[in-house]
Amino acid sequence: MARTKEFDPDAVLDRALELFWRRGYEATSMADLVDALGIARASIYGTFGSKHDLYLAALSRYQRARDDALLDTLSRPGPALPAVRALVTDFADQAAHDDLRRGCFVTNTAVEMAPHDTAAARRVEASWDAMEAGLTSALLRARAQGELPAGRDPRGLARMLLVLLQGIRVVGKAGGDGERARDAAAQALALLD
Repeated sequence: MARTKEFDPDAVLDRALELFWRRGYEATSMADLVDALGIARASIYGTFGSKHDLYLAALSRYQRARDDALLDTLSRPGPALPAVRALVTDFADQAAHDDLRRGCFVTNTAVEMAPHDTAAARRVEASWDAMEAGLTSALLRARAQGELPAGRDPRGLARMLLVLLQGIRVVGKAGGDGERARDAAAQALALLD
């Protein structure tokens, strides 16, 4: 007879996500995970697999929540350009908040893991593809609705904004008062006029 789990796997995954997000993959040991998750090493392996598998599961959980929220914001009915502007402005404003110094988990993964980890790189690329597609769609709608000048390239602008947003997350993680991020965002948003 199979044993019933004595812990909630979703709650454990949330705690693992927080730990990996705060410390990174390499700086988080299995002993750290055992302490933070409050379950035995064998239970971690039995439920999630290796440390790497747990990291990827945490990354996927983060992506589902973040990517869905971002796409929802960009696909709301009505004027599209204000949603794009608000997204960029929010990223820039968040760059100065201490509680966001841990950065974006996807961006952190891109910097720490993607150069040498194919599975992590694929997840990062999927997240960036989703963000780019959401921005492109919103900018296409904005152009069709007359909010964006007809000569603008929605896909090119979306790619520029994607790179800007990821850069803002890196700059925010490194510290500072957010002025650099806000100035860069203002320059990028001027291209949408």
